[in-house]
Amino acid sequence: MTTTLVRARRSLRDSWVALTGLSAVFLFEMLDNSILNVALPTIGRDLHASTTALQWVTGAYAVVFGGLMLTFGALADRFGRRRLMIVGLVLLALSSLATAFVATAGQLIAVRAAMGVAAAMTTPGSMALAFRLFDDDALRVRATTIISTVGLIGLAVGPTTGGFVLAFAPWQVLLLINVPIAALAIAGIRYGIAPDDPADLHRDPIDVAGSVIGTATIVLALIAPTLFVEQGTGSWLPWTFTAAALLAGILFVLRERTARYPLLDLALVARPLVSSGLAFKAAAGMATAALSYLVTLQLQLDWGWSPTLAAVGMLPQVVVLVAGGALITPFVQRVGLDRAAWLSASSVVAGLAVYALFSRYGYLFVALALILVAAGIRVVGVVAGVNVLRGLPQNRTTIGAALTDTATEVTSGAGIAVTGTIVAALFTGTIAAPNWTAHQTVQFRDAVTTAGLTLTAVAAALVAWGFLRARRATPAENA
Repeated sequence: MTTTLVRARRSLRDSWVALTGLSAVFLFEMLDNSILNVALPTIGRDLHASTTALQWVTGAYAVVFGGLMLTFGALADRFGRRRLMIVGLVLLALSSLATAFVATAGQLIAVRAAMGVAAAMTTPGSMALAFRLFDDDALRVRATTIISTVGLIGLAVGPTTGGFVLAFAPWQVLLLINVPIAALAIAGIRYGIAPDDPADLHRDPIDVAGSVIGTATIVLALIAPTLFVEQGTGSWLPWTFTAAALLAGILFVLRERTARYPLLDLALVARPLVSSGLAFKAAAGMATAALSYLVTLQLQLDWGWSPTLAAVGMLPQVVVLVAGGALITPFVQRVGLDRAAWLSASSVVAGLAVYALFSRYGYLFVALALILVAAGIRVVGVVAGVNVLRGLPQNRTTIGAALTDTATEVTSGAGIAVTGTIVAALFTGTIAAPNWTAHQTVQFRDAVTTAGLTLTAVAAALVAWGFLRARRATPAENA
């Protein structure tokens, strides 16, 4: 009896050690871009970066992360989630250390791309490992709730923390923070999770062609808008990239429909709960990324706030994200899981619309937009992901987790790409330069309205489509 009790206690201890490591993984994923956004003006001045380069400082991470996540999810199912995560965390630590030696915008973009690779290697298997920790469903729910809460706290405190750090330290410190986070995650996973059991893995061939075509589709689609700004509509290059993106997308769909072992089973994606959950996550990711990018530029460059004061200006978002977790369960119990998903996604879209239309009239409207978006993503981050998993077979939950993160990251990258492209097209001169002229101020505010309303329309269409798809779910799927 004593031996059994000791083993049970050791198993529980190891599980919570592992949970600490997995929480650190999500902390990195959510903290990374949010803590860097507040430093974009400083980085632009320090590295003499153009508007397009600043866009890719954040966009390179999202593009690589979103493009490679499904591929690394497939590799993890074959060669071990724990093993791949540890390799990815080592890459994260090394690429973060390389930040100390960055001297140009191009070098920083390369470092951010390497971090995106590391994130793609660590994220897909993390939820699967969390489910492995416990046999009891209640403990599994508690574990995943803790992990997501830690990640959202990272998203919430990132801008504020970044602003205060910039008051007394160089911007490179914001990325060097990833080194201790990676070390904590490695220790937790290494000592808290047993090596993968070969019986839990499979050896189906990797869809290499599908992986390459899918990644190429995402990259081409995000580069094309930037080329239209740099080269103009009269140049053949942006049109070539646009056509290549469309062609790659068609080839990817054809490949996945005909491959014996597809990278992504399109029949699963077409399931009502899966497609609706992905649509809600996509809308939230696009709106959140665009709002964060625009608010950072507006507070510091348009209104002339210091990084520290701009960090204080983001506090409404911080408060809602940190304190809103206590309201999720009562809200879902009151309106139901399906209604909670589309209502929360609609809140995100409404927040972006408020910002686009009224942000030029004062900070109160910016704060209201931040609150609406934060409240929405606090709920949709949980319920939309749950809906995706509800709509999938039990043996496909890993690919389900990868799909939800891919939808968020790809649309976040798209949101930043579209926003940055519109700002670059409407704003003359270098956006990071001090002392804008009155004409440049008007141009920037017009760009904010144009970019905000454009993405509001796209996000609203995604929410509407997701709502209609969810209504088609069968009673068995909703059970």
